[in-house]
Order: sequence, then C-alpha cells, then structure tokens
Amino acid sequence: MNSPLIQLLVLAGIAVFLVLRLKNVLGTREGFEDGPKPIQPTERRGRPDLEVIEGGPDLDISDHAEEGSAQADALAGMKRLEPSFNVGDFIGGARGAYEMIVMGYETGELAEIQPFLSEEIYESFVDGVAAREDQGLTIDANFFGVREMKLMNATLDPDTNEAEISIRFVAELTSAVRDRGGDIVEGSTSEVKKQKDTWAFARIMGSDDPNWLLVSTDV
Repeated sequence: MNSPLIQLLVLAGIAVFLVLRLKNVLGTREGFEDGPKPIQPTERRGRPDLEVIEGGPDLDISDHAEEGSAQADALAGMKRLEPSFNVGDFIGGARGAYEMIVMGYETGELAEIQPFLSEEIYESFVDGVAAREDQGLTIDANFFGVREMKLMNATLDPDTNEAEISIRFVAELTSAVRDRGGDIVEGSTSEVKKQKDTWAFARIMGSDDPNWLLVSTDV
C-alpha cells in the first residue's frame, strides 16, 4: 500500500471510533420524546388575591365622604341619576373654577365667569366691582394655586334632582388694592397670603346643561 491510502484508512478508523464513543455517551432518541417538564407552581403563601365584590364600597365616594354618611348617600344618589358623574372629576373641575372665579372678580372681568355663577351671586359680584370703580380702586392680584380642598357637604333634593356640593378651599395669592393714583392702599404685591373660602355649587342632575353654578360663598 502506498502512503496516502494508509493515511486514509487510519482517518476512517478514527472517525468510526469517535461515532461509537459519542453514541455510548449521549445515547439514542427514538420516536417522539416529551420535552422538558414545566416547573410546577409552588404553593402561594401570604395574602390571597383580592377580588372586586359587586356592590362593594364606591371608592370614588368614600375617598371624599364617610361611608354611610348623609353626604355619601347624596353623592350615590347623584350617580344613580347621572351614571357619568364622578366625584373626583367634580373636585378637579371645582379647583379650576375657583381660580377662574376668584381672578375674574379681582380683575373685574365678570363676563367670562358669568356662565358659572347663579343669578344672585353674579349680581353681588357686579355690585362689588361697581363699588370699587366708584371709589377709583383697582386690584392687582396674582394666584399661586389651591393648596387644600375638602368636600364639606353634599345634598340632593329628591323632588327636583338638584344637587349641591360644598367645597372648602385654601389658596395662596397676592392681592393689592390701588387707588386712582396707583398707590397701594391695602394688601401687598409681594406678600403671599392664604385665602380660605367655602363655596357651594349646584346643578340639576340629568339635565343637558353640564355646568355647575356657584350658588353661595362662605357657607
């Protein structure tokens, strides 16, 4: 035999030996075998999953009024008359309305806030602004935000479906009264003061008009 043929036979023998060794080590697979076994979930310990129970407390109400109170019952009645009503959304809207109405009165620009005032409140605002103008007084005010809000009361008239909600506001602002010459006669443009008000808003639930009206101040 020549040298190349001998080398080829030796390589073939080595290959057969390696195949047999691998077969002994790995074994063989026949047919379909089960894949890896899934990990079985371990037994859960601690709190069980919480379930939402139909007819349970309405958190939208209980976040703002004590459960079982007259205020909570009134808010629940508002929701029955108007399922889209949401107490949290009302609170957010009242915050924006408070700033808009306060600044509207301070600056004497009542036209923009008139749609959100009852007739009685609007007339009192008109009288107040007119009295300032008669004395040549103007107000220089800056609003820095509502710092606290709390639902104080809620009522629902079963005969008229009129709802009324009272909110306590604590806001921060600067307010200075100037005379005809522009001199400050009261207040300050730099000293931030806290202003506290309790306002009541009213609306007929289920009506087409979505606006709540300011019906009383400092109730």
